[in-house]
Amino acid sequence: MRNPPLHRYATRPGFYFTEDGGADVVVRSETADQVWLSVIESLDDPTAFYQDAIRLFDVPNVPFVDQIREFPVCMRILEDLYVRETLFRMEGPNYGLWYVHIPKAWSGMRYGFRVDGAWDPRHGVRFNPYKLLLDPYAKGIDGTMELSPAAFSYECEVKDNRVTGSAFGNMSTVDSLGLMPLSVAIDDRDKTKHDADPDHPHIPWSKTVIYELHVKGFTAQAPWLPEELRGTYAGLAHPTTLAYLQGLGVTSIELLPIQAKQPEVFLQERDRVNYWGYNTLGFFAPEPSYATKASQQAGAEAVRQEVIDMVRALHEAGFEVIMDVVYNHSCEGGVEGPTVCWRGLDAISTYRRQKNNIGRLEDTTGCGNTFDFTNTHVVTFAIDSLRYWAKRIGIDGFRFDLGVSLARLNGEFTQHHPFLYALRADLLLGNLKLIMEPWDLGNLGWRTGQFSVPFAEWNDRFRDTSRQFWLTDVEGGGRVGRIGMQEMATRLCGSADLFATDPGRGAASSINFVTCHDGFTLTDLTRYANKHNEANGENNNDGSNVNHSANFGVEGETDDVTVVARRERAAMNMLGTLLLSLGTPMMLAGDEFGNSQDGNNNAYCQDSPISYLKWDWLYQPEKSWHMHRLETVSKLVALRKSLNLYHQEGFFTRLTQLGLLKPSSRIQWFLPNGTTPMERDWFDLGQRSFAMQLLDASETDILIVINGVPEDKQFRLPSDSEWTPAWCSAESTGHMPGRGLAVEDLKLEGQQTLWTISVPESSEIHDLVERMQGEADGATARQLSDALDADMKAIAHAEAKAAAEKAEKAAALLHRHAPEPQQAAHAMAGAIPTPLATGGSTGTTAAASTSATNATAATPAAQGPSSTTAPAQPEAAPKAEPESAPDMNVWTFPALSISLMKQLS
Repeated sequence: MRNPPLHRYATRPGFYFTEDGGADVVVRSETADQVWLSVIESLDDPTAFYQDAIRLFDVPNVPFVDQIREFPVCMRILEDLYVRETLFRMEGPNYGLWYVHIPKAWSGMRYGFRVDGAWDPRHGVRFNPYKLLLDPYAKGIDGTMELSPAAFSYECEVKDNRVTGSAFGNMSTVDSLGLMPLSVAIDDRDKTKHDADPDHPHIPWSKTVIYELHVKGFTAQAPWLPEELRGTYAGLAHPTTLAYLQGLGVTSIELLPIQAKQPEVFLQERDRVNYWGYNTLGFFAPEPSYATKASQQAGAEAVRQEVIDMVRALHEAGFEVIMDVVYNHSCEGGVEGPTVCWRGLDAISTYRRQKNNIGRLEDTTGCGNTFDFTNTHVVTFAIDSLRYWAKRIGIDGFRFDLGVSLARLNGEFTQHHPFLYALRADLLLGNLKLIMEPWDLGNLGWRTGQFSVPFAEWNDRFRDTSRQFWLTDVEGGGRVGRIGMQEMATRLCGSADLFATDPGRGAASSINFVTCHDGFTLTDLTRYANKHNEANGENNNDGSNVNHSANFGVEGETDDVTVVARRERAAMNMLGTLLLSLGTPMMLAGDEFGNSQDGNNNAYCQDSPISYLKWDWLYQPEKSWHMHRLETVSKLVALRKSLNLYHQEGFFTRLTQLGLLKPSSRIQWFLPNGTTPMERDWFDLGQRSFAMQLLDASETDILIVINGVPEDKQFRLPSDSEWTPAWCSAESTGHMPGRGLAVEDLKLEGQQTLWTISVPESSEIHDLVERMQGEADGATARQLSDALDADMKAIAHAEAKAAAEKAEKAAALLHRHAPEPQQAAHAMAGAIPTPLATGGSTGTTAAASTSATNATAATPAAQGPSSTTAPAQPEAAPKAEPESAPDMNVWTFPALSISLMKQLS
């Protein structure tokens, strides 16, 4: 017996063009009483449905929603909007789906849905046929929501730009057509459309360097672009933009959300927008406002094509494209929010609800609602959307905002969630880069490291460790801080304590970052001790209060070259730690040249110069500190990409089948005097200088040297090799490690830039070049270098003076108590600092170790660095060489620096 044919419409929701010139339209609503497809046409054009539709006229005391129930196809004319609405009654529900076949359809057709059913807000049911709803599967969106009573399914008023009314009151009878966005159909039947697409780069995780940027903000003020391309998809695809990204050396461009967005109501009430885009309106449609004006005027298909062309251009230039996506919530907000799509179609099945109050929504996102990923159809919707972006647009990976909310079953997180399995099992998506933001606002929402293979995760522990070691600890004196060698070593080695959770899961799963779109920029981390979000209009109450930032004595910008120099060194130390650590580094756009948001650490609503990258520094006649930082960062990115030691995804330690870490022969640790750290050294918060040697049988070894104290410091390097400096965070301020007892100075002043050469008077940037050549941009690199040298000497002098005063006080105290001469001698000996054996070091002594209880409380095996070798027995301190025969293994490293040394072959 043959199987019966499948029902024609037993398929996914969506808009499907058919060979007869029409379309099959399918939408999901499991609890509605009736659904209509609404097609919107201009009155200037003849209707495509003249023979099928019954025209409706206004009848006193008879609402149009009552009239449309009478006819399978009907039409009404709205002269004030100059549009014609044709309504097709859909059949269903069939397995929760409603469907209709329309005789004519075209690419660019605007449409939506009207849905009728029960109105019972206290039980979560809010059907309202007066509201025109978007298609959740729409590939294009036209128009925006206006803040008016028409946007809300309940009766309300908008007075003084504020919405008033009860979400549990009466149903609104205000028609929303003309005040809400519309879905736009795009014909995707051409199977050869993407035959010429370049192959996806498919860059291995171990070679990936991520660069996070905002499509608009990256080029909104780019002088090299004509005005019409600034802040657009086409601007990002411009050859000069691509050349800049190639010069920086990153491999993967992570875009803040480019899916269609809508500002939250509370932002609209304050005449602001959601600039970042984490408030999705359409999960298949790109955001139109980032397209050029020409594409916007041409319609949704042209907007989408501009996105496709951008992705193609990035691929051809060698970059992957990763897209930030927000599937944890929609733009509809809480029950008081607008009704634009899901709430009007099937609110019960779409959103999570409070167990004890079904009329209220569960909110683990801080945005008013949370998609219910225990519903198979919600999971299917998300997978369909992701596949569309990967297959049709060409996206190479996705970063999931508030990923924990996507993996909650019965309210609790589980790494075995069906959505995670659906992602990893999909033949297309499972082979792309999948990155989780491992936290949300729900119960036990912080889950860093708890997603399994193949997911990577943002590593907030790396962020906080780097900031505290190089910022707050340094501002506190740089002698004893909150972060010691053990914590730094663990982060440098890939954070195995967090990510060695499954056999086969490697360090590449750790997305290391110091800054991202959410928070201070790198430069602002060193300029501001406190956030300055006043421009957001929330009385500076928004944004995080815990930033681990430091202003080095002055809040905000300053002309004090000493402060500027210390800030620049701190910023480069954090970038150096980021790019020299095992794992996958992610940089924030603009950090490589010192971009600032004026202390705003939550610029999500700032579609303004506060958020836009500032590029004027490119056109100064001589290389500014911005250019020196850019070149130093580019050099380090290139070095990282050239070293095979970083081109592997495992940890430097091995993980046994029992889940235990085993020591590895691939890494060794040294103190400045050349000895191996003992157990107490790992937990000594005053031990801020150490070296990490990475061994590779197939290539040259490297040394990562961290000098976390405010003085140049001598290190005795391993004597079995010759070493040469490859990179140092002090380069941008004029210093490099030097053999012997002094650092090496670099010549930075007087270097011309290439960007100002041969700029014709007819060029759009000619005036900018002239202005920048006539202005000084703060301190020069040489001034920063001299200021930092003087600052370190002043610190050393102050510490020596403080130590002498302390010794004098101790001597006076001893003298008053008149001890025996022999006892007094012993007491004075204990008060005088003893220099650390550093192979000829003349620097000041490191601060005293933390209390003995801090060291003895740690068990050697369990408490040692989770991704380092077990501390070996101390070797005998090397004997000091005679002054006439300097030790060739001693190098001096700049104060407060991180350096990369390469083995000479």
